[in-house]
This record gives sequence, structure tokens and C-alpha cells, in this order.
Amino acid sequence: MKRNLLHPRPAMAGGPRALARRTGGLPAMSAALVLAACSSLPVIVPDMALPAAPVQIDGPHRPLSAARSREILARLQRDNTAGDIFERHLAVEQAVSDSPLLAGNRVRLLEDGPDVYRAMISAIGAARDHINMETYIFEADEVGQRFADALIAKQQQGVQVNLIYDSVGTLDTPAEFLQRLRDSGVHTLEFNPVNPLAAKAGWAVNQRDHRKLLIVDGRTAFLGGINISSVYSGGSFSRHSKRRPDGALPWRDTDLQLDGPVVAEFQKLFLDTWQRQKGEPLAQRKYFPPLPPQGKEVVRAIGSSPDDAFSLIYVTLLSAINSAETEVLLTNAYFVPDPQLLGALKDAVSRGVDVRLVLPGTTDSALVFHAGRSYYDELLRSGVKIFERRKALMHAKTALIDGVWSTVGSTNLDWRSFLHNEEVNAVVLGTAFGERMRAAFERDIADSEQITLEQWRRRSLDLRVKELFGRLWQYWL
Repeated sequence: MKRNLLHPRPAMAGGPRALARRTGGLPAMSAALVLAACSSLPVIVPDMALPAAPVQIDGPHRPLSAARSREILARLQRDNTAGDIFERHLAVEQAVSDSPLLAGNRVRLLEDGPDVYRAMISAIGAARDHINMETYIFEADEVGQRFADALIAKQQQGVQVNLIYDSVGTLDTPAEFLQRLRDSGVHTLEFNPVNPLAAKAGWAVNQRDHRKLLIVDGRTAFLGGINISSVYSGGSFSRHSKRRPDGALPWRDTDLQLDGPVVAEFQKLFLDTWQRQKGEPLAQRKYFPPLPPQGKEVVRAIGSSPDDAFSLIYVTLLSAINSAETEVLLTNAYFVPDPQLLGALKDAVSRGVDVRLVLPGTTDSALVFHAGRSYYDELLRSGVKIFERRKALMHAKTALIDGVWSTVGSTNLDWRSFLHNEEVNAVVLGTAFGERMRAAFERDIADSEQITLEQWRRRSLDLRVKELFGRLWQYWL
């Protein structure tokens, strides 16, 4: 049961930055603002009382016995040098979410498009029953064609392919590209069509499906920040940095491959979206096969939707930051903090927590970029350390807290993700995976430039004006 920790905080939010970027800039954005509705972010009580009941961990079929739960927790704590910190994060995680903590998962950390795409294409090629795919962007470029060919090939082999794609995210995708998928038998669903005549679940152009989720045979799931696009075709780390064929910077992103009982929870999120968007009836398949343990990781699947009372991902992240005792390591593509997130980061520093942010040094969304930078002075003055990623366009959305609480997903640290997007994240508990996350974070630090307060205060007037303008639009980006 969720604890009653939330109170409404009014905020205004408006049309998606992507719609403005793809359909004419500020005029389109202004039009979208007319359609905006009042939304709210929940207020998280930072010193909430933790539950007295023991933390419950579930297995593949049912909640584990108290003895088995204690055994798994004892093993995790033996592997964890942080001791009480791990117990606190377990308790917080239990307090703020209804979705189960599931043991017995194998989690693979994937960095950069080439590695992610190889793993995804391999899993698609091995599919035997069905493929469920949900994406914000599906471009008709070289990478998009590769995925389309792989999906069509499986559909022709009798594997049912179901695809959800976002209407705004695919505005530039030719209609014939998507029609080719449909003609092959792939079931497609356009999320919240921009054309109101095509909307089956009511017209809500401001609500977008920003999830990136691939589920194969109900047994393997991929999620993170990577869309289907050739912008991810180059490596991003200095030791093997590779520009894209067009000479542009490679994109730096992070995904997960998960095998085990938690996959069923991601499957539920996909099927729920299909149903809420009134997609055509799905073919009968084994969407929920038996899922025996595949590894030792304890994972929670977290989905957020603007149809919910509040963003569960936002609540979970804020609660974890408020509980941090040693470190908060955040990597994020679009950083425009609301007052509560800003306060949580500053409060963490005041408690002696090492707070480090890896943010983009270049971007595909100038308004968001400069709106986020408008907070640098305040954050740097409080002791938050800021690094800007060089040699690549940072697009990852990850967090590591106290070395024991990790999350990877599609959620940006901005108003749009928390208020208006369908998002999906995985939370992984334990130091074994935390060490892999730390290694990835340190690699990003090595390819980043630290921003100091003295340096930042010498920035040009031109940059200051851009920050001011971006700040004015922060609720609507």
C-alpha cells in the first residue's frame, strides 16, 4: 500500500518541446499552450516514517515466505558494505510503491546505441511467440529500416509483433514506412494521435508516450533512453569514440536488458497502455509465461502515466534522494528541476552527501538546455558538483544513490517527464549492480568538464539572456 505522503503542488504545463521542435518552433508551442491543462507535482515528505512491517520480496509466482525474504535480504546485505544504508533504501522503496520487489533477475547494463541495438536485434531474432515494442521515436533511417526488417521477418515466421509508437515522436516518419509494417501483419498503435480524428481514447496531444520498451516472448525486456534512430550509431566514449556517418556527435545513452520475474511487470505496463489507448484486440499469445529465476538481482518495475494521480517515478526518486546518506550520482539529458527536486539536491549536500550531476555539454533542445543551466549558480553555491559531457550528446537517464539504489529508464529530470509523459524505469537494489553503475558514471566523468562557480560566473551576457528565456518556458518544455 502506498503511504499517504503526498500533497498537491499546483503547476502549469503545456505542449511538448518535441512538437515545437518538429512543427515550427514557438508558434506551434504557443498553440500547444492553449491546449494545456493544470497539473500538479506531489509534495514528498522527506522525513516520512518508515514502515514497521518487514520488507517483502516476491518470487516469480507469489510472495516469498518471510524466511525466504529474510534469506535474500541477508545475502544482499552481506554483499553490501553500506549496512544500514541498504536497509533504509529497502524500507523507503517498500513505502512509496505498490509494484513488487522481485528477486531472481539478471540485469545487463548496456551503454551506447551499437551495443543496445545488437542485443535487441539478437533477442528479436530469437523470438518464438511474440514481440511487444513501445517507442517514442521510430525513424525510417538505416537503423529504423534494420529494425523494421527484423520485425517483419519475425511476423512472417508466425511471431506476433505488436508496436506502440508515439504520434509526435514519429511526425517525421513517412506514412509508407509504418504502413509496410502493418501490411506485413504487425499490429500497430499510434499513441495519442496529433490528428484528433484518429484519436480513439480522447484527444490529449499534450500527453506523450516517451517510453522505450521491448519485450520478447514475455521473458526478456529492454528499457532505457534509446529510441530507434541512427543518431545512436556511433560510440560515445573517448577510447572508442566514433562520429556518425554524417559527422555529427554520437549520442550517449544507457539501457538495460532484464531477464527474470520482473519482465512480467513490464509486460503489464505495455498491455495496459495498449488497452487504455483502445488498440485493436491483440492476438492470443503466451504473454505471461512461467519466469524462473535467471539471476540474483532484486528489481522493481516502475511506470508513470499522466492518467495517474502522480508520477510514481518522481515520488520514488525524490524519496531516494531525501534518504541519501553518502552520495547521489545523477546522469540526465534534460535537466530542468522543479523546486522540490532542487531543494532535495541542496539539502542532500547540507547533510554531507556527495552530489554529482553529469549533464549535456551540447543538446538537441536549446530551450531545455539553457533552462537547466539557469540553475547552475544556485546548485554550485550549495556545493552540488556539475559536469558537462563532451564529445557526445548526453541522452542517458540514470541515478545511483549510496551505491545501493540504482535506476535506469526513460525519465528526464524535467516537468514534462514528471507531469505529461508515459515513462518507464527499473529500480535495481544492491551493490553488485551499483558497482557497474558507478563504473559507467566514472567513465562519463572522465569525458566531462567540471563546471566551477568561478568559471560559471564569468559566462557571457548572451548565455545569461538565453537562460532567462529558457527559465520562462520551463513548465512547458
